Amino acid sequence: MGPHPAVAAIRLAVRRALHDILNEHQASGPTPHERPPSPLVLVACSGGADSMALASALAFEAPKLGIRAGGVTVDHGLQDGSDLRADEVVLRLRELGLDPVESIAVTVGREGGPEAAARDARYAALDACAARHGATAVLLGHTRDDQAETVLLGLARGSGTRSLSGMAAVSGADGRYRRPFLQLDRQTARKACMVQSLPVWDDPHNADPAYTRSRLRHEGLPALEKALGKGVVEALARTAQLSRDDADALDAWASQAETAVRDATGLLECAKLYALPPAVRRRILRRAAIEAGAPAGSLFARHIEELDRLITGWRGQGAINLPGKVVAQRQGGRLVIRQG
Repeated sequence: MGPHPAVAAIRLAVRRALHDILNEHQASGPTPHERPPSPLVLVACSGGADSMALASALAFEAPKLGIRAGGVTVDHGLQDGSDLRADEVVLRLRELGLDPVESIAVTVGREGGPEAAARDARYAALDACAARHGATAVLLGHTRDDQAETVLLGLARGSGTRSLSGMAAVSGADGRYRRPFLQLDRQTARKACMVQSLPVWDDPHNADPAYTRSRLRHEGLPALEKALGKGVVEALARTAQLSRDDADALDAWASQAETAVRDATGLLECAKLYALPPAVRRRILRRAAIEAGAPAGSLFARHIEELDRLITGWRGQGAINLPGKVVAQRQGGRLVIRQG
């Protein structure tokens, strides 16, 4: 008799991700005749159902492929007893047979709001941990439900196709972050934990209406399903993939076009930018603003629209202030974007 369907589903998803990681790792070996050392894959685990299901599947599948498997939990310090909770997660990961395992305490700032600040601190800690241990990849437990929420949040910000594309299955420097569960729903992960008797922790922040994602999860999505019928989550996840394909194509076009719209000194030429399709032009403008020092997470659609008006609606307007103390202005038919 095989494993429970939920357990089989999570293991299959992780097995596929590990096969991809292993193939990429072997392809990057020193020479065709030298076997690269066994890769290390870490799982980022909060102790919740999604990440505990992911950790259990990694512990089961990795040894069969000759992959070393470890784990890391991040203590954001936002709740009383969070350090004790992190210690419990470390213990559970070690009981699964993962090694190395560690807990990292971080200080969460305020820039961009509490959710964005916590995310920034978490990824910085995961990046540092992966580098310290020489990990090839870090697995994240985001599910199809998380993807649907991300798409809706992007829609609410009015941030364009890239924002609607949600989370990528592979992201980060050198494809460090992998999300094997993007095609699985949250209930499958929870069921897998239940049938394996894996203890899980439900973060109270996930039910706190003070957080935008929490309100969306407990009020927004249920209201959409009530109005539109079941299948909203699947449709949003499908929208994310279609949007990602479109965004990737437009990004590639913008990369190719960018060189042609710069003069010999590297400044953007307004007339040449004007001739481009808006979706391509705005990508070039966004990239230029980020290169000048504007934080990507603080650069919204309204900022890019203001920049675009310097190209398409030029009436002699003055400089535009962007996040990160970046200033943009039109000078002699050129667009100058720099630190103010």
